Amino acid sequence: MNGRPMVVLAVEGGKELLFLTKLVRQAVGHAGKEKIISFKSDRLLEPLSVLQSREKSTITRLTRNTKIFKTIIKAIQDKKGENIVSLDLRKIPEASADFFIVCEASSTTQVKAICDYIEDLVQKECGEWPYKHEGRQALQWALIDYVNVVVHVMHPEARKFYKLEEMWSDGASQMHDL
Repeated sequence: MNGRPMVVLAVEGGKELLFLTKLVRQAVGHAGKEKIISFKSDRLLEPLSVLQSREKSTITRLTRNTKIFKTIIKAIQDKKGENIVSLDLRKIPEASADFFIVCEASSTTQVKAICDYIEDLVQKECGEWPYKHEGRQALQWALIDYVNVVVHVMHPEARKFYKLEEMWSDGASQMHDL
């Protein structure tokens, strides 16, 4: 641990200060806890009080009325995707996105058509490109990741096998009919 950079919180004159430091000496104190005896300060980091007063982000949370959400649903409906369900995952801390949109396609050709049209329409209407997409080779289960919205286009057999709606059943689900 000696010589490794680390961040140290120190209180000086009633102010909390963060330092980027290199540990010079340490000792094992009471109950086996490490105790810093001295450190060499490389630089003072931003005080914690600044973090409390910084301007909050003005980005609004995604909803089912958000343009990208509506555009994805419209694209799936236009290409005749079936059993369209959206899962609201915003209240699930472990969720990787705010929403999952799941739909079925009856053939690999339809999976490709739905995915291509979602990407085209979202880019045209919202100016967004997917962060990542997966499953474009086998076309049994294709995934399009827009970070806050993840779209799953699946064959009925894959959807029955993976049961995404069951796995994320803590999220509120909504059907989107044609």
